[in-house]
Amino acid sequence: MSSPERLRIGPYQLPSEAVLAPMAGVTDRPFRILCRRLGAGLAASEMISADARLWNTSKSQRRRDHTGEPEPRVVQLAGADPAALAEAARANVALGAQIIDLNMGCPAKKVCGRLCGSALLTDEPLVARILDAVVRAVDVPVTLKIRTGWDREHRNGVNIACVAEASGVAALAVHGRTRADFYEGVAEYDTIRAIKSRVRIPVFANGDIDSAQKAREVLDFTGADGVMLGRASHGAPWIFRAVNGALREGKSPPPLQRADVRDIIVAHLDSLYLFYGEETGVRIARKHLGWYCEQLLKSPAPTRRELMGAANTATQFAHAVKHFDDWVSEAAAAA
Repeated sequence: MSSPERLRIGPYQLPSEAVLAPMAGVTDRPFRILCRRLGAGLAASEMISADARLWNTSKSQRRRDHTGEPEPRVVQLAGADPAALAEAARANVALGAQIIDLNMGCPAKKVCGRLCGSALLTDEPLVARILDAVVRAVDVPVTLKIRTGWDREHRNGVNIACVAEASGVAALAVHGRTRADFYEGVAEYDTIRAIKSRVRIPVFANGDIDSAQKAREVLDFTGADGVMLGRASHGAPWIFRAVNGALREGKSPPPLQRADVRDIIVAHLDSLYLFYGEETGVRIARKHLGWYCEQLLKSPAPTRRELMGAANTATQFAHAVKHFDDWVSEAAAAA
């Protein structure tokens, strides 16, 4: 069994070893709060650009809104200029960020094309300058998300991890793929194991961790301090509850009752509508409803079409309540 008591980032003792990966277009404030409530030890914001010229957009303003969010509040920044990242870190701390996370793991072309995200792994001296500048700029912990390297011939994750620790980075998350892999193939954990053997700061293993059993296996193999879950949380934010049970007690807790799952989904929709408003709310909710349908319903396609086609939040909400009420009743009738 593992013990979360040993897992600290700066002054913050995390309530669990399973944390939510920052994902653009997914980890907005409603989803972060939901995952934290269901057991995620941390939930970082969507990536925010260090370019101050972009901060006044409605998207950036929403990403920096932490109202009602449990502590510690984590903001992820992306950029390639040490001075700009340091200034962005200071600005976000002033707005309530309690941990600054730096993105050196995103494989997207539009990010790497500006030498941001995982493209930074090709320039270790620049990585060192960025980390040193940001750590010096703020009095809150700075964490780092990386991949194992740019491609399989240049897996320099161990070097980057050592640079990070020497720069004062408080914790490290490692996705077990290179940038060239994107999300293809299977994650490898040998590099994460090698990184953990070289650094003393907390290390979170990330990549293909989609069940409580997988989380246990990855922790046992890598020696990492925690696991970071991304795509496995899509349509299943309660996965943190299962993972925490397996890590702490050696077995997953009983599955949630369908009525409880329905209530979680309905509350999630309500929070999305409140956060985004009518037009954006119905659009963002479509994505999550699609994932919920795929995870839970035996025949998701007809339901998906109805939910995706809803023109406003009231219609979408009514359809969702009906379909998931029917799903609850179906289980009750079979009992």
